[in-house]
Amino acid sequence: MVNTYEETEVAVEKRFVPKPLDINADIAWAKINKDILRSLERPRPIFWVIFIASFALFLVGVSCEVYQYQTGLGVANLNNPQVWGLYIATFIWWIGMGHSGTLLSALLHIMHADWRKPIYRYSEAMTTFTLLTAALFVLVHLGRIWQFYYVVAYPNERWTWPNFQSPLVWDATAIGTYLTSSLLFLYIGMIPDLAICRDNAIGIRKKLYTFMSLGWMGTDRQWANFRVTYLTLACFLMPLAVSVHSIVSTDFAASQQPGYHITSFPPYFVAGAIYSGLAVIITLFIVLRYTFRFEEYMTMPILEKLAKLTFAAGMVWTYLNLIEYATTWYGNDMYAKQALIYRATGPFAPEWWMMNFLGSVLPFALTFKRVRASIPVMLFMSIFINFGMWLERWMIISPTLAHGIYPWTWDDDQWPSFVQWGIVAGSFGWFNMLFMLYCKIFPSVSMYEVKEMLHERRFFKSTNVATARDPAINPDLAVEGGLAS
Repeated sequence: MVNTYEETEVAVEKRFVPKPLDINADIAWAKINKDILRSLERPRPIFWVIFIASFALFLVGVSCEVYQYQTGLGVANLNNPQVWGLYIATFIWWIGMGHSGTLLSALLHIMHADWRKPIYRYSEAMTTFTLLTAALFVLVHLGRIWQFYYVVAYPNERWTWPNFQSPLVWDATAIGTYLTSSLLFLYIGMIPDLAICRDNAIGIRKKLYTFMSLGWMGTDRQWANFRVTYLTLACFLMPLAVSVHSIVSTDFAASQQPGYHITSFPPYFVAGAIYSGLAVIITLFIVLRYTFRFEEYMTMPILEKLAKLTFAAGMVWTYLNLIEYATTWYGNDMYAKQALIYRATGPFAPEWWMMNFLGSVLPFALTFKRVRASIPVMLFMSIFINFGMWLERWMIISPTLAHGIYPWTWDDDQWPSFVQWGIVAGSFGWFNMLFMLYCKIFPSVSMYEVKEMLHERRFFKSTNVATARDPAINPDLAVEGGLAS
């Protein structure tokens, strides 16, 4: 059905109206290179403050781990029934937080969301370093670190296979696959920028960038192969990210422990992972924006989009959380119901109610534009939301183990020792140290994709609507010599 000519004109004008700009479209390409390369040389003094503080925290964690290794796991105050404590709770939190970076980068790339281009690089790096941090807790909790060898799924020297029914083998295989894929996705996406760094560096940096850029010259064939490879990896990583955190949740759902045996755990864990990951992306957005002078690239419109996406993920997590409460309360499993009541009224009640407030109530503040437009408020909001998500992981572990099916296994008195708290603090120092080192050595903002983004915006900005109506210039609009509706 063909509309009237007036309706067709309105439709054509809407099609060629420039999109709202997320960053200034008049930034020169040479200035983009200069700004990003400057971040590799002279960041603000706050960079060294963050790095030194992170290194000090890391040393605290190393000291606690050495003490635990030499003395034994007893100093961690881990005993039946509390055999996991902060180690596994924080392990799940780091794993979940890391899923959001690469998953959202791949998803938004496939959806052609241009506003991801200034921020996707550091979010992918965040995924890599959170997975490396999470892997430390597996080694720490084993006590005998060399026992990790028997978790890997291949025959050992006694020609015996690991137990494939063990969730430990599931986790090691899934997380190892996701870490390898994320590293490959991050590295391939950096190759054009590494070539820019190569052409502007001297000394050992030039040798490093020359080696890592793989002879990139920007030819048509290289760009074509690059686009296909990057898109293929993005399509591969999306289902992989969902499956990995579903496997982590199945570790709990496959057990008979009250509070764990819940069929909604896989989507619940995935939603929580995306939620906490988005909150960390906002935190790092604000830190990098100030530390490396990225105000022109990490703009307030992009921060507002992140805030809206975080609120949407928070509502999905809240919905799944309420489903868990409702199915437990109205179900026939009396032990699961007792475990729920125990969380809400027992010794873990303050943490449980704080978790629900920070994860489900506080995000409603993001519906107000004044909140989304304030950088200090958004920084504190993202930190509090992630603290609530850490409490959610702890509420899955500790209260459930403290109040199982048999009363003689109940134990409300075990509290994490200073060794557990020290190692958890050290993990934050380890992550921050690695992340800040990465941002100092490699470009944390994609130069070539920001240029592509500006090129598209400049094209739409300079396109004349009258020219765009001309079928000779825009053949897509021509149908048998007329305008299509």
